[in-house]
Amino acid sequence: MPDLPNIDPGASGAAHPISVEVTRGGIVESRHRGSVAVVDVNGDLKIGWGDVKEAVFPRSAIKALQALAYVESGAVDAIAASEEEISLMCASHGGEPRHVDGAAGVLARLNLSEADLECGSHWPSHEESARALAVSGQVPSQLHNNCSGKHSGMLALAKQLGAPTKGYIDVTHPVQQRILGILEAMTGWDLTGAPRDYDGCSVPTWAIPLENLAYAFARFGSPDALPEARRDAALRIRKAVLAHPFMVAGTGRYCTEMMELLHGKVFLKTGAEGVFCAAVPEMRIGIALKCDDGATRGAEAMMTAVLEKIGVIGREEADGAERFLTVPVLNRNHLHTGDIKAIDRFLAF
Repeated sequence: MPDLPNIDPGASGAAHPISVEVTRGGIVESRHRGSVAVVDVNGDLKIGWGDVKEAVFPRSAIKALQALAYVESGAVDAIAASEEEISLMCASHGGEPRHVDGAAGVLARLNLSEADLECGSHWPSHEESARALAVSGQVPSQLHNNCSGKHSGMLALAKQLGAPTKGYIDVTHPVQQRILGILEAMTGWDLTGAPRDYDGCSVPTWAIPLENLAYAFARFGSPDALPEARRDAALRIRKAVLAHPFMVAGTGRYCTEMMELLHGKVFLKTGAEGVFCAAVPEMRIGIALKCDDGATRGAEAMMTAVLEKIGVIGREEADGAERFLTVPVLNRNHLHTGDIKAIDRFLAF
């Protein structure tokens, strides 16, 4: 694996560099700007592209950090949660039957039901599952919410803490306070007074600088310096997700397919509005990035380019990774009209 260069972040307040281009007919039709931080377990910034000190809402990219609370507390052991269920607790899933059944199974062992979730409902993002639900004459429940696994984990934590299950999404609830403490400890960032609002599933989300998010994931992936219970929880969560990557996303999803392709080399997780976080245990680094316009296609291209540049995507994965490095743009007749690709200047950092 190549040594990572030390590169300073861009100037605060400056426009982030163009990192991804979308072509059509041989010309650039769209461009995505973004920023990326690669940080090691010592907190040293190895790569900074754009303003990595800018705070962003990490959204669902930090579900594995939130899951530390469920695992280290003993909440998952109290209900004998399987590895698949632990992976689901880190998921932004597509609402496929395995996801829905998994969340329902956790709730049943808690003597709770779908009605105890406080995440809200939406149609499955997995198109085939959404069609099947509609054809059956059903409407989506909270179990179809992409965060239902996380919320079932939060309910397990509430039970373990002897706290009320109702209102577990409130920032003052012991569940959210426990998670807040973990986020501060893992990121090394004081969240007192940090921008805070509701996430899409109504739990609190705090704005955190990209370099601190990358630091948290470096420590999550290489947790030997963490307290024993947290170290063991991090190792257990990573093992569960890498053993069952389908549960963390689903059919045709980048997170699932990239972790399958890389055979455990990297743990990665998407968040809303173009955020991605990753841990590379062998290199003892974490990665956090933000596509400024919130486009998933831009964020995925950025993450793939970073993984390729630092050597996580090697020769043995090159063929399989090509579809992520250069993503074809197809029209409704499946004609190839262009590509989505990180630009050479970004790849050079």
